[in-house]
Amino acid sequence: MLSEIPPAPAAPGALDPIDDPRHLLARLIAIDSVNPDLVPGGAGETAIADFCGEWLAARGFDVHRLEERPGRPSIVAIARGTGGGRSLMLNGHLDTVSIADYDGDPLDPQIRDGKMFGRGAFDMKGGIAAMMVAAARAARSPLRGDVILACVADEEHGSFGTDEVLESFTADAAIVTEPSQLEVTLAHKGFAWFDVEIEGRAAHGSRPELGIDAITRAGHFLVALEDLGQRLTRGPAHPLLGTGTVHASVIHGGQEPSTYPAHCRITLERRTVPGESPDSVERELTAVLDRLAATVPDFRYRLTRGLHREPFEADPEAPVVRTLTHHAEKALGHPPVVRAEPFWTDCALLDRAGIPCLLFGVSGAGAHAATEYVDLVSLDRLTDILTSTIADFCS
Repeated sequence: MLSEIPPAPAAPGALDPIDDPRHLLARLIAIDSVNPDLVPGGAGETAIADFCGEWLAARGFDVHRLEERPGRPSIVAIARGTGGGRSLMLNGHLDTVSIADYDGDPLDPQIRDGKMFGRGAFDMKGGIAAMMVAAARAARSPLRGDVILACVADEEHGSFGTDEVLESFTADAAIVTEPSQLEVTLAHKGFAWFDVEIEGRAAHGSRPELGIDAITRAGHFLVALEDLGQRLTRGPAHPLLGTGTVHASVIHGGQEPSTYPAHCRITLERRTVPGESPDSVERELTAVLDRLAATVPDFRYRLTRGLHREPFEADPEAPVVRTLTHHAEKALGHPPVVRAEPFWTDCALLDRAGIPCLLFGVSGAGAHAATEYVDLVSLDRLTDILTSTIADFCS
């Protein structure tokens, strides 16, 4: 309950308890925002977007609601500067993964041992609460540049929310407040999904001379895919991210025991590092498959590209990186760790749109897990660091 949440240290000029990031986070956790593209029938972002929009409008932000897909809104809220300063976008996603297998009530924020538990506490309603409170605090003083909050839909699936925001809004720089243990994240991997359809020939199970077993042919490809993965780990490595990886994710084949399978489909994921692209991965996979077609009898395939997202790498000397790193060092008492993430984030979309950015967020654990929590001291520190960074960058 809100009354049970220990308050953060009072900020200068604080308004009411909801302007405390801990209270705001509790309100956000209590709103079901499960992504319906991940869980059919999930609540989606409507209720949480309504809440965030109303909260920000009450604090003087110019609020825009983007809803190209009905029921899947994103909110863009702007505190207008006086002019002549740099604009800064803070980006965070409103959606969460499933609550079905959560241990306890996922929508009831609970405090234990300095941690707040609940679905989305770590990934990433903690970041949303911090950036909303920080922007509201910073905007109380005159700033020359605009402060832009992008509370987006669908990051946990296809990231159409940030895509939709970038069709209409831009900024001189951006901070994505995904959880990062209060470490400065300057790179992350991308990914590319592919379907490999191995073609056989259906026949009665008693007629091997007529049938071609697509599943056993697919086995040759799986062995070759494992070999490709091993070769990748021995190849050139990115200084923060290491090497790319590949794995088989899903396999479908056959109809019944008494029939030679005519088709076997393998869905695979290739995680990419800077310098790799869907085109280079497609060439890599085609080379593997063509070798099999030349050496394995009756091996025929079709390769289809699916969803893909670029890897991300920030310029460590970009003004937004230097500004946030400076204020993080002041708040933490030591230079923040510089790191990379193996997973994908919306940083890549912002970077592709020409917006220098980085990722910086709370400490905690349990993203997508049965128990999830945020460290409350880290939530307070993140809010303070973001407040100072906004005031400095947009001054």
